[in-house]
Amino acid sequence: MNFGFSEEQELLRSTAREFLAREAPMTAVRELMDDPRGYRPETWAKLAELGWLGLLLPEEYGGAGLSLVDEIVVAEELGRALTPSPFLATFQGALAVLHAGTETQKKELLPDVAAGRKILTFAITEEAGNENPDELTTRAERKGAGYALTGTKLFVPDAQNADVLVVAARSGGPGEAGIALFLVEKGAPGLAITPLASMDQTRRIAEVRFEETPAQVLGSPESGWATWKTVRAHTLVHLSAEALGGAQKVLEDSVKYAKERVQFGKPIGVNQAIKHKCADMLIQVESSKSITYYAAWAVAEKTAEAELAASMAKAYTSDAYRATSAENIQIHGGVGFTWEYDCHLYFKRAKAIEVTYGDSTEHRERVAQLLKL
Repeated sequence: MNFGFSEEQELLRSTAREFLAREAPMTAVRELMDDPRGYRPETWAKLAELGWLGLLLPEEYGGAGLSLVDEIVVAEELGRALTPSPFLATFQGALAVLHAGTETQKKELLPDVAAGRKILTFAITEEAGNENPDELTTRAERKGAGYALTGTKLFVPDAQNADVLVVAARSGGPGEAGIALFLVEKGAPGLAITPLASMDQTRRIAEVRFEETPAQVLGSPESGWATWKTVRAHTLVHLSAEALGGAQKVLEDSVKYAKERVQFGKPIGVNQAIKHKCADMLIQVESSKSITYYAAWAVAEKTAEAELAASMAKAYTSDAYRATSAENIQIHGGVGFTWEYDCHLYFKRAKAIEVTYGDSTEHRERVAQLLKL
């Protein structure tokens, strides 16, 4: 295991930071908060040109054939910039197709994903608010040569922008064995997508209803839950990297403000209380780096502790990002609560990441179960 990033990965990081500063500055982020799409198609096309949309896809499907360790370099910068885009949604959907799809399905979808021509998403969460297989009630019934889905999915990322939805539904008996994944095309009969209001206005989520909606099984019905576990591990690491990038940014903003804000003739950063806050934030950021980078390596290498590391990273970085973004508001004082400053945007993204696919309490419970404690 190499504890440092390669020269190529550091180049990817610097390129990503420069690109996002130019193409997705905070002024653009704020504009897109009021845009129903929530992203700019022209920026999405540029992400495809940079190869970001196919980082994990094999070259035969138009991708770069890189690993999750390379992908989190980009994810960290996306989180740092609060970039509004369907990147996370497409990341999940493409992974599902890559790991479970037939060769025909891969050739039909993945090259278009890598080229930015198709946006994918992944729909699993329902009314229970978790991903417990026993709580999934969306049904898939055989209908001719395909299937028909009936049920409701909640908090589906960028569903209104997606060309294809990957949907987890019950096609068999109870438990994990009865869950399969299905492909649903945009505009399919019986498909209704309703945008949902979210605290994090930089991301779009939606309720998706299926009423005997035509669907195509992804790969084989038996591979559904195993594929979801793979997608979940990768997604948890991706979210952890986004949280890390955001936490690093609010730390930098806090230190900068503490040096510039003068009160009673001296910068507020000379006060012990402010120093302690910044020091605690630094510890949380550095610890987030360690656990996130390790989890990315573990998942990329398919080690025995990959699932454990992914949950550990999600638990720690969720708490760290929430805490650092809250301290950022406190260090900024009264202006930290105003709309004009960006503090609240990072806090809202932190809260959104915290509850996506399980909060820290849920993942600590998973860690305990995996360790048989």
